[in-house]
Amino acid sequence: MRCTQPCFKMEKYKFSAEYEMKASPKMLFSYFTTPVGLAQWFADDVSVDGGKVFNFKWDNQPHYARITAQRLNRYVRFEFLSDEGKETDNPNYIEFKLDQNEMTQSSFLKVTDYSETENADDLHELWENLIASLRETVGG
Repeated sequence: MRCTQPCFKMEKYKFSAEYEMKASPKMLFSYFTTPVGLAQWFADDVSVDGGKVFNFKWDNQPHYARITAQRLNRYVRFEFLSDEGKETDNPNYIEFKLDQNEMTQSSFLKVTDYSETENADDLHELWENLIASLRETVGG
């Protein structure tokens, strides 16, 4: 790779955490897969075009992603596209996995965020705040 300006490569970091939720996976799933649900806790605004490309907006900046894997009421994975809306090698992604303990009826959400970050502690704090917002939204 040849750079004409100062060039540096930001490292990717894989954040993973599990959170207990006071709601069923069936009830929670729409908060991870629909624009309305995601806009309630995850992004400032979310829309989806006819080609199934999600546009997540944070601070009025668009970030495009596609659902690349999904299992009803269990799992969804978003892979982020380039600024031009194209697929990339080694894309950033976010996964939401839901599981339920049959004995206790507790639901668990596992979040995996694979992205560039300058500070892993900031990413951890971001997800703590996002999950607190989700819990407030779903009432648990």
